[in-house]
Amino acid sequence: MKKLKLIFGVIIVALLGFMISIPIVNDNTANRTAKSVKEIELPNDTEYIESFSKAGKLVGNGNGMQYLGGILIKSNLSLEELQAHYSKYAKSEWEYIVEKQSDKEVRVVEHGSVLLKSDINDDNYYIVYSWGDEYSIYSQLDLRGH
Repeated sequence: MKKLKLIFGVIIVALLGFMISIPIVNDNTANRTAKSVKEIELPNDTEYIESFSKAGKLVGNGNGMQYLGGILIKSNLSLEELQAHYSKYAKSEWEYIVEKQSDKEVRVVEHGSVLLKSDINDDNYYIVYSWGDEYSIYSQLDLRGH
């Protein structure tokens, strides 16, 4: 009887551990996406400010995990010059997208919110972001993707 309780306890602890790990693994995937953006060499006259990431159902309809990661930069370059710089590194249309940033809210997210920590006080702020990709049991079981 004690052996059966021990086995049952181990199974419960393993299941709970797995359930707790689901959002942690998916958040880590979003963080890796932000890290990949941060690792790109900044163009001249550009300053790194902060990074951001989020995992969940972020845009569109239906089910499925999405991973967003990016950086906030301040630059004296134009939007077009920044887009030209980052497009050299993009392997798909979903990587290294540059957009003007006018306040703390990252507006590419439709469901939920991503708020930047930094104050944006002039017109020289931009976000550079990528959409990450990961298909695993963790992406299928995370309730934030539904």
